[in-house]
Parts: sequence; structure tokens; C-alpha cells
Amino acid sequence: MKRFHVHLHVDDLAKNIGFYSQLFSRDPARVESDYAKWMLDDPPVNFAISTRGSGYGVDHFGIQAESADELAELKSRAEAASLVLEDQGMASCCYARSDKYWVTDPQGLAWEHFHTLGTIPVYGQSREESAGTPTTSACCPTPAQIPAPTSCCSPMVNSTTRCC
Repeated sequence: MKRFHVHLHVDDLAKNIGFYSQLFSRDPARVESDYAKWMLDDPPVNFAISTRGSGYGVDHFGIQAESADELAELKSRAEAASLVLEDQGMASCCYARSDKYWVTDPQGLAWEHFHTLGTIPVYGQSREESAGTPTTSACCPTPAQIPAPTSCCSPMVNSTTRCC
């Protein structure tokens, strides 16, 4: 089963945990000093909030695959549609270790497709931070990392957003 994923930036984590816990009628599945996540079954959503990044609102959307085969299927569909992929491979992000890649919609919104392999005790790093280059981004590629569109229907990078 795949899960829809939404990640929002918020200004006050405790206040937003209270709000979303009431909205979803349940406590988060994971809470850290800068992050919270709900794993909802009805509808199946991985809903995350964090105080990382600049600005508030939607950071990115995604689809969480339950298996490597489901992730491969998502990737195959994206490639068949000639979407530009940013393959991040194995990544440590959002207190999890995942295999992931990114596509960007025509409005510049990032879509993460990922398969979570396990939890980790830290938020994680972007690829630049892992390589030793400082960056202000959290886990997703910077606009410069995403290949330029190759057709009128290819994803385009929105340079006004913090990510992707």
C-alpha cells in the first residue's frame, strides 16, 4: 500500500502538534524537537511538520512506497512519462533512512517518491551537507540540482521556494 506524503513548515511546533492532533484525533507517531509525523490509515497519509527551512506552508508532497518493488513501479511510471528525475538514492532525512528520488511539477512543487528502510536518531542531511558543502536546505535537492526541463511538459523548478 502506498501512502500520500505531505510535509509542512510551521513556526510553532507545539501549537501545530496540538492542532493536527485534534484534527486527526490522534497523537503523532513520532515527535522530535523540530519535527512531528502522523502515519494515518484513513486516508493513508504520512503527514509531517517541521520547523526547518524558511517560510511556512507546503515544503513538498510525496508518495511513500511500502516496498522496493512499489518504489521501482513509481520510478518506472515517472520515466515512462518522461519526467525529469533527481535520484537521491539512499538518504538520511526526517529521522529516517530511505531510498528516494524527486520530481518537480510544472508549478515548482517537489514530489518525493521514497521507501523508508528504518528510523535514525537525527533529522539527517542533504546531499551537499553529506559531501561537506554547507547548505540551508533540509533533505531535498536544491533547484540547481534538478536537471533543466527538456520539454513543455517537464517539471520546472520554482526558484522562489526553499526546496526543489
